Amino acid sequence: MHPMLNIAVKAARRAGGIINRASRNLDVIAYKEKAANDFVSEVDREAEQAIIRTLREAYPNYAILAEESGASGSSEYQWIIDPLDGTTNFLHGFPQYAISIALAQKGVITQAVVYDPNRNDLFTATKGRGAFLNETRLRVSKRAHLKPSLIGTGFPYRQLEHVDAYLGMMRDIIRNTAGIRRPGSASLDLAWVAAGRLDGFWELGLSKWDIAAGALLITEAGGLIGDLQGNDRYLESGNVVAGNPKVFAQLLPLIAPHLTPALGKT
Repeated sequence: MHPMLNIAVKAARRAGGIINRASRNLDVIAYKEKAANDFVSEVDREAEQAIIRTLREAYPNYAILAEESGASGSSEYQWIIDPLDGTTNFLHGFPQYAISIALAQKGVITQAVVYDPNRNDLFTATKGRGAFLNETRLRVSKRAHLKPSLIGTGFPYRQLEHVDAYLGMMRDIIRNTAGIRRPGSASLDLAWVAAGRLDGFWELGLSKWDIAAGALLITEAGGLIGDLQGNDRYLESGNVVAGNPKVFAQLLPLIAPHLTPALGKT
């Protein structure tokens, strides 16, 4: 395992321990709504601090972009951290959430960890070296057509102005696939695309820390990820389409008729 990836795994497991201990007594966890339908708990903050402390012990000069504490430092290397992706699920005892840690070098994602502490599933990738679930090499699914495919998504709970466009996309994708699932943790959804558990995925209005690690997992597992036009600006726009190559190509035409100028329609 690459030394930088090894440190990220160590940080993710420390955060997972904090989250698992807290999950045994959810009634006493303090939390607040930082934006409409967007919650942060004391567990998010404690897990983030543990991650940052672990990363800085090994790489004190690297920059950091973390969901709760924001950006700090200046370096060609930047850690991108979501300490608890799926906080709403966590607070309800719904066991679908993850820790996401990525490392970018000059803006290119080179290391990725998505850790599911409920299942002890550790998804990892190093650029050019493949993606893994624990010790098993990952490959995206082999389904060649949309009709038998299972597609993941996330509802646009932050950018409600895009709800109508999203519902149009969802209607057409429902009609042309085996089904849609909305588990509620984008980083884990992307990891599941890499693992072939989902054939494709799309969502609007994500943040960089939701996407970065999962994106590398997908590409290293042989899949494709892009924005709603299929281009490479998904980290900037927060709008994502992903899947195995054939499903990815078939999702884009279903999404295109519902694009608005705000979503990149040209």
